[in-house]
Amino acid sequence: MSDFIKKSFGLFQKVPSAPTNPQESEGNNKFEIRDLYEGEEKTSLENGKSGLDEKLRQAYFWITNSAIISPFYDIEYEDGNSKRIVFGDSKVEVVLPNGQSYSSFVLVPLLTLAVRGKCLVVGGPGRGKTATSILMGLLAGYSKTDVLRAIQHGQPQMTISDLLGHPLPADMVKAEKTSDIRIAWRKWLGMRIKIIDEYNRIPTRTQSALLTVLSDNYAEIFDQIFECPPSAWYLTANDDAGGGTYQVIEALKDRIDIVIRALHFNTRFIDDLQRRIELNYKPEAMIPEEIIFTEEEMDTINDQIRNVTLPVAVRKRIEFFCRQFEFFEAASDKLEYMTKDTAKLSGLDFKNLFRRETGKDHVKDLGSQTINGMSVRKIMTLIIYAKAMAYFRGNSQVELEDVRQILPFILHDTLVPHLESPFFDQPGNESYRVDRIVWLRKVFDLSCEEFMSQNLDKDDPVETMDAEFKKGLENVSMKEIDKRLLEIEKQLNKWAQEKKLYGYRLDDILKLKYLHQRYTNYRRWLQWKK
Repeated sequence: MSDFIKKSFGLFQKVPSAPTNPQESEGNNKFEIRDLYEGEEKTSLENGKSGLDEKLRQAYFWITNSAIISPFYDIEYEDGNSKRIVFGDSKVEVVLPNGQSYSSFVLVPLLTLAVRGKCLVVGGPGRGKTATSILMGLLAGYSKTDVLRAIQHGQPQMTISDLLGHPLPADMVKAEKTSDIRIAWRKWLGMRIKIIDEYNRIPTRTQSALLTVLSDNYAEIFDQIFECPPSAWYLTANDDAGGGTYQVIEALKDRIDIVIRALHFNTRFIDDLQRRIELNYKPEAMIPEEIIFTEEEMDTINDQIRNVTLPVAVRKRIEFFCRQFEFFEAASDKLEYMTKDTAKLSGLDFKNLFRRETGKDHVKDLGSQTINGMSVRKIMTLIIYAKAMAYFRGNSQVELEDVRQILPFILHDTLVPHLESPFFDQPGNESYRVDRIVWLRKVFDLSCEEFMSQNLDKDDPVETMDAEFKKGLENVSMKEIDKRLLEIEKQLNKWAQEKKLYGYRLDDILKLKYLHQRYTNYRRWLQWKK
């Protein structure tokens, strides 16, 4: 029986063999004479050396195969030839993807570890939110004891001292000024993995102290500063609709990079639970050493992710999507102030302001589907996570599908749907009111379709004019400046012929106004120089 148990534990500790995502080599297959002598040595070197992206994938597959029972593939990669099967009267489509697909519940926390992001895990009790976060801490090289000790459990009585540390009593008595008071800082502040369990049960005042650590990477008590290392954050909540004992402050929610759901347990896997009970198997106690990352490896992974290329074609589609949502014509009569931020600051009811926008096709207008726009922070987060997704898949550059798959999790708590938009009343769109993940992916698809219909890959006048400006103004003649100013004015007049003003046009117009002003200022300088 003991041999059987050892064998069973050995299966749990088995690390998937490399390569976990085999791809065709793009190298030169031309035969050369020296290959006869170097081939065997070269092969042995390649087999003995796996990249850190491969190690990251091995960690993912060990977690899904042996640690967390998450038999879901909601991040789907396919080339359009995947089989689709429709179920029920409601025509529920199930895709059988022909590309390697992943579970968001495991992959997103792993990407967060790689980019040192801030991940919120939402779901009911007992869904594995904290267990997944603990596994990330163990993968980062910390002991189970250190990880468990470092978890901050949100509760209504939590004070700032409970969270950050407390002043030494002897110093409180002897000190003549606050700078003389030493602080006994909590150990978790110096760790590269930070776990806040049920963060929506932390009192508002303590949330403000947590915000400082989470956003600015330092803690402060009695004028004493503790600088924290770059860290991956994992926060859990039983729901994301303001539940818990305390309402989460807006600034704290805004600092969260990405949100995932803890999906339900598939009862077809109860036999796996039974085996774990019988063997007293605890995944956190049996992580294979081969998939534990050192601090240097995590730094290297982070650097390699940032070096992943973002192609111009993909970047332009991200730009086009992001500029759909901020424009709000009813907010002002000056273009720069026609934003949803202006409407929000006014304190007026958004629904009443929305009704003033008459004549525009609100089904076509993607901006009508939200009551807010996107922040700079979220755009940066989208780029770094898209790079991380490409890196995890073993690619040197981001694909459009990488953006499409990761975008809904990043914008889940950022883009708030305007549920009275006519878009949600269209046949088949009712479910988008409920499921933000599916809705956001649909909005991105519609944005890409609009991008293609405008042929912006080949005919983007703003991109052309901006590229010309970025070459510099040194030695550019007065005649050339006048020519460029005229081109900008012609393009603006051409857009002025369009009957309706949509969100994507706002930033185009303001960019050309910016270029016009730069050229105008340079022209005045040339006149002065003469």
